Amino acid sequence: MHAEHTDLTTRADIQRFVEAFYEGLLNDPQLAPIFLESAEVDIREHLPRIVDYWEKLLLGGQRYQRHTMNIHRALHAKRPLTAPDFELWLAFFTRTMDALYTGPVAERAKRIAKTIAANMQTSLHGQAPP
Repeated sequence: MHAEHTDLTTRADIQRFVEAFYEGLLNDPQLAPIFLESAEVDIREHLPRIVDYWEKLLLGGQRYQRHTMNIHRALHAKRPLTAPDFELWLAFFTRTMDALYTGPVAERAKRIAKTIAANMQTSLHGQAPP
């Protein structure tokens, strides 16, 4: 842990956040089954992809080239993703970010996460979340 919160400035910062975030998600009784059973995620493969994704969004990295909506549509067909799922995901994201980082990039990450959750709900359910 840092003695004081700093902003995300490197891939290592993003990796630290993603690892802490998924540690929480994978221990949550509501969200863990989505990742471990419905999505059948191999966390060793998944985490580097998520780091790539957030590095692309926050720091301009070029490693992530997948289409996230198609992946989540397939998951939604197996196990519908609900508004409470997205709310809990976003709460974990925000809580983890606030515990580890502070600054303009951390704030932008939280805004992006909120937009992603809203856009994904709209796309999967055909309507904006309440």
